[in-house]
Amino acid sequence: MNRIQIAVPNLGNEEIAAIQGPIGTGWLTQGPYVKEFERNFSKIHQTEYALATTSCTTALHLMLAASGIGPGDEVIVPSFTWISTANAVLYCGATPIFVDIDLETYNISLGETIKKITSKTKAVIVVDLFGLCVDIEEFRRQLGPDLLLFEDAACAAGASLNGHMAGSISDAAAFSFHPRKSITTGEGGMLTTNNPNLNLVAEKMRNHGAEVSEEERHKGAAPYLLPEFNLLGFNYRMTDLQGAIGVEQLKKLEEFIRERDEQASYYQNQLSDVDWLSLPQKPVNGVHAWQAFVTRVIHSDGAKFRNEVMEILEKDGIATRPGTHAIHLLGFYADTYGFRPQDFPNSLLANETTMAIPLHNQLTRDDQDRVINALKKVAG
Repeated sequence: MNRIQIAVPNLGNEEIAAIQGPIGTGWLTQGPYVKEFERNFSKIHQTEYALATTSCTTALHLMLAASGIGPGDEVIVPSFTWISTANAVLYCGATPIFVDIDLETYNISLGETIKKITSKTKAVIVVDLFGLCVDIEEFRRQLGPDLLLFEDAACAAGASLNGHMAGSISDAAAFSFHPRKSITTGEGGMLTTNNPNLNLVAEKMRNHGAEVSEEERHKGAAPYLLPEFNLLGFNYRMTDLQGAIGVEQLKKLEEFIRERDEQASYYQNQLSDVDWLSLPQKPVNGVHAWQAFVTRVIHSDGAKFRNEVMEILEKDGIATRPGTHAIHLLGFYADTYGFRPQDFPNSLLANETTMAIPLHNQLTRDDQDRVINALKKVAG
C-alpha cells in the first residue's frame, strides 16, 4: 500500500520545458524569467511591485531592513507560527514581541496585539497561517496609520479576503515557494508592496546594495564597469531557473487552489461526526489557499492523545504533522527571553493539539478515504 504524504509538489512537463530557456541562454542567475515571474505574481495579487527572493525568510528580512527596522525597535509577531517570522526581526537587531493567537483561525489575535503596543512598537507582522488571510482592513482600522503592518503570507499565494488578495493592502508581504506550498520553485520567496520607496530600497538590498541589477549592467552601455554600492545589502536573488519554474507554476495556481478547496470540503463533510476532532473552516467572504488542512484534537489527554493518533496514522502509511510550533517554547527563544509555556495559552494548546492531515494536488479521493477511515477508527 502506498504511503500518503502530507504534501507533494505538483510539477510537470511544462516546468521541465521551461528550464530549458535559461539553460539555453546561459543566463542562470536573476534575469528575464525572474522578471516575468515577478510581473505575473504582482498582477495576480493586485500589488504595484513584486521582488523575487531566495526564500520567504529572506523576503521577510528584506522588507524589514528596507523599512528601516533596527535596534531599539519592537516588532509584534504571533507566537504560533514558523520560526522565521520572529528570526527575521532579530536579523535586523530589533526585538520580537510575541502575541497569542485566535484558536478559531490560528491567526494573531487583534485584541492581544493592541495590548502589546508600546512607544517602541515600529511594526506588526501578521501571518496568514495555513493559507487563511488575516483581516488586514480591520487591523489597520484598529492599529491606526502610524504602525507598519506587514504580512507573512508564506502560505497564502492566491488567497483573498473581502475582495483583497493576500499581500495587496498591507505595507509589504512575504510569500513562500517551498515545496510544501501550493506552488513551488524548490526554495524561493516573493516580497510584494505598493510602496515605491520600500520597493526601490529592497531591490537594491536584494543585490548586495548595488545601484543597478546585474541584468541592467550587462545590457547597459558599459557592462565592463562595476556598479556603485551605497547600501548594505544581501545576496537574496532568485535564479532564472527558479523564475522559469515559477512562471509555469503560477499559471496553475487558481486550479491548484480549486482542487485543494474541493479536498478540504470533502474532509469537512466526511469528518464532521468525529467528535474529538475540530476542523478548519473557510472564510465567509474570501478564498482560503489551503496550504495545509490543520485539525485540532479535542481530548482530555491533549498532546498525548494527539501524538498517539499521529503514530497510529504513521503505522497505516499516512503522514501527519503538527500544524506548526509555538515559538516561545523553542529553546533559543525560551532561554533568551525566559518565556513560560503558559505565557501564550492558545499558542501552547495549538502547539500540543493541532494536526495537519494530507492535502495536496496529487492527493486522490481514494487517498482521502484512507485518511478519513483511519481517523474514524480512532476511539476518542
